[in-house]
Amino acid sequence: MSKPFTFSRAIYNQVVRFIVKCSLPRLGKLNFERRKILNSLEIAHTVVDILEEKKGEDILLLDIRDITTISDYFVICSGTSDRMLNALADAVQREVRSEHHLHSRIEGDPQTGWVLVDYGSVIVHLFAPDRRDFYRLEELWNEGKVVLRLQ
Repeated sequence: MSKPFTFSRAIYNQVVRFIVKCSLPRLGKLNFERRKILNSLEIAHTVVDILEEKKGEDILLLDIRDITTISDYFVICSGTSDRMLNALADAVQREVRSEHHLHSRIEGDPQTGWVLVDYGSVIVHLFAPDRRDFYRLEELWNEGKVVLRLQ
């Protein structure tokens, strides 16, 4: 498997705008599946933006549509402390609710080192660095496509 590209913030924003710009004109009224995928991708990119703004570390956006039906995308991110994990989860919930009118389900606790924010089509995993190394979700879901990695 080849190594994914690491993007700067400016390049990342240009790529997102290009994807959305190219995809929107082709969406027909009857093309529900494509709209669903685009909506999931928009939600995932919103989450990535929020995590980067709040100083989340080693952010990974993983496309898992081809290997499972539980979700379309995983967003995996590390936080340096319990307080940071809590702040990241709160920010993601607040911003996605205001931008996409979606409510999430939270699993886990910052003190355990793993908080999961579930939007159905997008699942956000927030880890303490030691828990991320222990569970190694990137290796478990290595058949998924790396859409984006911000370090």
